Amino acid sequence: MALAQEKKNEIVERFRTHASDTGSPEVQVALLTERINSLTEHFQAHKKDHHGRRGLLMLVSQRKGLLQYVKNQDQERYRSLIQALGLRK
Repeated sequence: MALAQEKKNEIVERFRTHASDTGSPEVQVALLTERINSLTEHFQAHKKDHHGRRGLLMLVSQRKGLLQYVKNQDQERYRSLIQALGLRK
């Protein structure tokens, strides 16, 4: 379940750090969060989709690693990122 290109561009616009930024940890975490949220909605309707659930767990793990990286680099960036995304850390 890939993101629509318009939605992806909107997320990149919102979380980028400079004009040509598309791969900073903040952007990656925001994109992963959007995919995780959409998959969570999918699993509420399709409770027996265990193969997809494995993919969701891998995305959550990847996001967790990126958040840990941002936290180790700059606490303030980390706090602003999780606050902007509405994560409960």
